[in-house]
Amino acid sequence: MLAEETPPELSLPLFFPSLPSPSPPGCSGLLADTMTDVPVDSGASARAAAPEGLSLAEEEELRSELAKVEEEIGTLRQVLAAKERHCGELKRKLGLTPLDGLKQNLSKSWHDVQVSNAYVKTSEKLGEWNDKVTQSDFYKKTQETLSQAGQKTSAALSNVGSVISRKLGDMRNSATFKSFEDRVGTIKSRMVGSRENSTDGLHSPSGAGDQPPQDNAPF
Repeated sequence: MLAEETPPELSLPLFFPSLPSPSPPGCSGLLADTMTDVPVDSGASARAAAPEGLSLAEEEELRSELAKVEEEIGTLRQVLAAKERHCGELKRKLGLTPLDGLKQNLSKSWHDVQVSNAYVKTSEKLGEWNDKVTQSDFYKKTQETLSQAGQKTSAALSNVGSVISRKLGDMRNSATFKSFEDRVGTIKSRMVGSRENSTDGLHSPSGAGDQPPQDNAPF
């Protein structure tokens, strides 16, 4: 009988070539030293760092107060929107137009400006400047000069009017003007007389009509 052949023993490196070889003794700590820890995000680390000078309790209190204020602001906005809608409905029922609202707003704004401290102070300052200007010597001299100039101008205009009136009177009393006036009167009277004669001729029968017709028949 043939002797049975035993199969060769299979070695591990033949089937697992990528399996790393065990590290030599004394080098096991090198790999652990080179690896770094990966940070893990948590609620405390994700939150912004507290400002300097504030403790954690103070920061929590301020954040809680901020949340309350923001919630109140949202509530007030909702209330304001509801009030504006109600106001629009009332204006529509009263027949008020947007122009009326604009006039009312402008009037109120002007009233607010008039009662404001800046407007009052400006008005007082302008009043003080006006008093100083009107009481200054320069202003008084200027006013006197203008007054004198106005009086002189009025007197000059009055003199011019008197001279023109006197010249017209002298012209009407002159012989040339009287002769011209007489000529105009004569021409006017002639025109009136000729018009009257033409009117009488149209209404009265002509002289030829009073005479009997002539007999021009031959003998």
